[in-house]
Amino acid sequence: MSRVFKLIVSSGAAGCVVYATAHFKSINFPRSQTTAIAATVTPCPTWDSNWDKRDPVMLIPPSKLNGDVKSQEYKDLIKQHTATAKRRLIFIRHGQYNIQNKDDKLRTLTTLGQEQAVYTGIRLRELGIDFDRFIESSMTRAIETSDLIRQQLKQNDVERTDLLREGSPISPEPPFRHWRSEVSTYTDHPRIEAAFRKFVHRADVTQTKDSNEVIVCHANVIRYIVCRALQIPPEAWLRISLKHGSLTCLTIFPDGHVTLTSLGEAGHIPVDKMSVE
Repeated sequence: MSRVFKLIVSSGAAGCVVYATAHFKSINFPRSQTTAIAATVTPCPTWDSNWDKRDPVMLIPPSKLNGDVKSQEYKDLIKQHTATAKRRLIFIRHGQYNIQNKDDKLRTLTTLGQEQAVYTGIRLRELGIDFDRFIESSMTRAIETSDLIRQQLKQNDVERTDLLREGSPISPEPPFRHWRSEVSTYTDHPRIEAAFRKFVHRADVTQTKDSNEVIVCHANVIRYIVCRALQIPPEAWLRISLKHGSLTCLTIFPDGHVTLTSLGEAGHIPVDKMSVE
């Protein structure tokens, strides 16, 4: 390339830059996108590490906490009351069931629902995990689902509770598409909240190894518990959809942090065997 040609190219490029700079300065752009976005974002509440009331300080009688927080005695006391194990909770929605009947005893699993439960049991078996605890709702469809799952795992022991029965956990936002009486929410919410507080918390100090626990229950209950565990508005529960036989996994760490490792996982069920209602 000749020296003259290089000079011409350089001059042309410089001219373009000058023109472009002047041109863009003359344009009145709206405020930056970043500013616009920031103006519409609601500040996020800080994480409450004592959400389960099991922070070490909360487990120690106040009379023993009068010492210097920097002292070795204080540190030893905190350590004695600090959890060391993780809890992995696997929530399973029951299989498809007969919705025509009003009597819970007659709301048994359909043939498809039974297949879904077996697929879920096989999936748990394939994970190669030793499950420390099985908990089931006392409703027929959950009991049947739990039975079929445990058959795949050769697991006999199970805890049954009324706290995990299906219900209306809290008035959703946005509201239901169709009007519903608030009576059911008024009576169901305390029970489902009690289930959350009883079963979802960090490990006890006496627990020395990580645990894996299976809880077979219902979509509304699971969705509410997920929202509560992640400290997002529980009114958002209806925005989540869960397939029959799906897995939703929460890990609770010793310091109270919570991780949602899967939500409504149903890949173990063939596509033609999946259902939501």
